[in-house]
Formats: sequence, structure tokens, C-alpha cells
Amino acid sequence: MTRTVAVTGAAGALGRTVVAHLRAAGWSVAAIDLGDPAHSDAALVLGGIDLADEAAMATAATRIAERFGQLDGLVNIAGGFAWETVVDGSPATWDRLYHMNVRTTLVATRALLPLLRAGGGAVVNIGAAAAAKAAAGMGAYAAAKSGVARLTEALAEEWKDERIRVNAILPSMIDTPANRRDMPDADFSRWVRTEELAAVVAFLLSPAAAPITGALIPVTGRV
Repeated sequence: MTRTVAVTGAAGALGRTVVAHLRAAGWSVAAIDLGDPAHSDAALVLGGIDLADEAAMATAATRIAERFGQLDGLVNIAGGFAWETVVDGSPATWDRLYHMNVRTTLVATRALLPLLRAGGGAVVNIGAAAAAKAAAGMGAYAAAKSGVARLTEALAEEWKDERIRVNAILPSMIDTPANRRDMPDADFSRWVRTEELAAVVAFLLSPAAAPITGALIPVTGRV
């Protein structure tokens, strides 16, 4: 039987790689994003979806239910980043990064929970290694990704009797075109490639990871 998975943030660099990796592994994928996740090989493409909006995600959940009936997995990739110091920045940035990282994960997961409950399943959230200790200019981002980590732990405890596993991976610097443009003098070979992260996601979705839930797994390359 074909396994089904929903991927949020599917239009981004990591999202595109995860979708491609899971499709190559035989998964049927619902690609969801506020932008256009135009993956020709995704079984269902849902663009223009505000992942932080409950009504929009309810619509997405209905479309997924109509197409697949149920889900075996959910990968929450959608998120955002901003660098600014606490004194020179704005409290609005803290609100915005919470909205982009924590609320999107919360709303998407709540909307798709009934489909996962139909047959068990696995949720994989994308956190950040930076959440463990905020560096200068990283307060708002680290706080938001810490929220993703705590959400992951709470969901894992709440859903373990439903046979739903919830884990998060905590990347360091991800090797994407945007990050290379922003840091042209960095040693890119030390960063984590999107293909490597996709492989970890696929493992956590797989039966091989059945005993693992509530884990926050650093995937940091050589940073």
C-alpha cells in the first residue's frame, strides 16, 4: 500500500528536496505552501495556503482527505528567520517569527491530526540547533524554534497512545542558495545539505524509527 505524507513549506529549498526524496522512496506527497509548490511529481499540490490560518488549513485537510483518505506522515518545514539584536530590533519581529515557525506548525498539525489518527503515523518538525543557545541577534529566532521543540515534546506525550510519533530535527546552517548568497565567504562544505536532512526526515517517517518519539535530533554537519 502506498504511504501518504503531507509536507508544509514545500516550495522552499528544503521543502523541494524533501518532496523529491520522499517521492523517490515511493511516498505519495501532498505539497503545501503559501507560495507555489509546483512539484510536477507531487500527488497533490496545494498552493496559496496560509499555514497559520485555521480556516485555510481546514480547507487543505479536506482536499487531502478527498485525495488520500488518510495520512501516514506529516513534515512541518514552513518557517522563517530574521537577525536583529534585542535593543535595536522590534518586538514585532518576535511576534512574526512565532507566527512563521510555531503557529504554522501548530495549526497545520491540528488540522491534519484526524487524518493521522485514522491509522497512526509520524510527524517530523523542523526545529533549529540554534534554539539550544541564542547567539547575538538570534533571540527572536531561537525563542521561536524553542517553541517548536516544546511543541514537539508536548505532542509526542499527548499522542503516544494514538500510535502517532512526533519528533524534530535540529539543523545548523543549511546549504541553500539563499544562505550561500548571504554568507559568500563561508565554508559551505561544513554546512548540512538539504539531501542529508531529507534522508533523516525519511528515516523518522519510516517503520525503522518506530521506537522514537519526542526526540530532538541535532543534524549539524561540521558547524
